[in-house]
Amino acid sequence: MARPLLDTVETFTRLAGHNRVAMLLFRLGDRQAFGINVFKVREVLRRPRLERMPSMHELVAGSFDYRGNTIPVIDLAAAMGYPPLAAVDTAHLIVTEFNRSVQGFLVSDVDRIIHVDGAQMAAPPPALGYGPRVNAVTRIDGDLLAIVDVEQVLASVDPRAVELSDRVQHAAQVQHVGNRRILVVDDSLVARTQLVDLFRKMDLECVVAKDGSEGLDVLRTLTMGPAADRIALVVSDIEMPSMDGYALTRAIREDAQLRHVKVLLHSSLSGVFNEAMVARVGADRFIAKFQPDVLATAVLELLPA
Repeated sequence: MARPLLDTVETFTRLAGHNRVAMLLFRLGDRQAFGINVFKVREVLRRPRLERMPSMHELVAGSFDYRGNTIPVIDLAAAMGYPPLAAVDTAHLIVTEFNRSVQGFLVSDVDRIIHVDGAQMAAPPPALGYGPRVNAVTRIDGDLLAIVDVEQVLASVDPRAVELSDRVQHAAQVQHVGNRRILVVDDSLVARTQLVDLFRKMDLECVVAKDGSEGLDVLRTLTMGPAADRIALVVSDIEMPSMDGYALTRAIREDAQLRHVKVLLHSSLSGVFNEAMVARVGADRFIAKFQPDVLATAVLELLPA
C-alpha cells in the first residue's frame, strides 16, 4: 500500500467533535475487517526486512530503521490469534504513533479509509470471543468491523508501571481537597486500569465508565443523589465508541445540572489539533497519555479545594 492512501488524512479532521472518526481498514488473514483510528497512523509500508533478537517478546516480529530511528514491529495477526505474518513477504506494515511512542504493526493487507459514526459503534458481546484486544464493533456495508485496542496490544508487549514522583505524591497527600470523586471514562481496559491505579495512589475515589454515553448516564444519576456521591472531575478519553470525549464534554456543558463539573480530556493522540478541539467543546484541560506526574498535577489543580 503506497503512502498516497494517507495523503488526505487532514480532510478528516473536521469529523472530530461530531462523534465521527476516520478509520483505516485492514485484514489479518481472512475476510474479517479490522480498523484503527487514522490519527494513530503515520504511514503504511510493505513489510520491510526485520531484525530480531532471541530475547524479544513473542509478539515482536523484529525491528527496523524507520526514518533514522529503530522502532519495534508487533505482529498484530499473531496478537489477535491469526497465523503470524513475520515471514510473509506480502504483509503490510502500519506505522503508528500514540502514547508518545512510535511502533509498527504487521497486517495482512490494508483496504481503505472510511468514516464511522461513533453512535453506531458498541462494545463487542463477549460471545464473539474477541477478548480485550477489540474495544468496539460496528457494521460497514453489512460486514462486521472490529476496532483494535492497539494500546492494549502495545501494553501486553511493553507494560509500564504507574509511578508517581515523590514530589507529586507529597502534593497529593497534603492538598486539602473537598470532593475527591473522579469519573474515569475510557473504552480501553488498560487505560482505565492505569488511571484507577494512579488516582488510588493519590487517595482519590474513582467511578468508571466504558464510553461517553455511559459516563453521561453516571453523571446524571449521581447528580440526582446525595451530595457526597457527586463527581467533581471527569477524566475522559477522546476516541471512544457510542459517544466520544468531545461529544461527552459538549453534553456536560449544555446540561445546566452538570456544566460546573470540570473535564480533563486524556488522549493517546497529542498535538495542537486536540488542544484546539478541547477549547472548542469547553473542556478544562488536555493531557496526552500516559504521563503520571503531569496528569496527577493537572488533576490536583482542577479538583475543588
